[in-house]
Amino acid sequence: MKTELFWLLLTAILAASLWIPFIVGVNMLPKSSGEIDAFVVPRDPLTLTPWIARSYRAHQNLLEQFLPFAVIVLIGHTLGISNGVTQICAVIFFWLRVVHAIGMITAWARLPLRPIIFTSAWLVIIVYAWQLLVA
Repeated sequence: MKTELFWLLLTAILAASLWIPFIVGVNMLPKSSGEIDAFVVPRDPLTLTPWIARSYRAHQNLLEQFLPFAVIVLIGHTLGISNGVTQICAVIFFWLRVVHAIGMITAWARLPLRPIIFTSAWLVIIVYAWQLLVA
């Protein structure tokens, strides 16, 4: 398996699993009297305990960047474009997304660190795409 596809696979596993902290958190919350079943009317995630709301946003943030990253990696694979830059981009993207998720859920990545991590992952996507455009 090519390096880029390996790291795309790991990123997909991360994206497919990042809902878990949110669901665990929601199910740990006590039910208030008269509350409608959460499966009938889900709670607004942003009104929940801060770490639960952050876990929801961490998952959303990853999904926002995962789709363009995946498309670019798959286009590169289809075109047979793989070089040191695309390989490093794939590795860096994955680890930035891991650090972003952990930092967001635990709240240690506060301003300006969290936006810097998010923007860095975006820049990695742009650098990767540039490699395809100039090849």
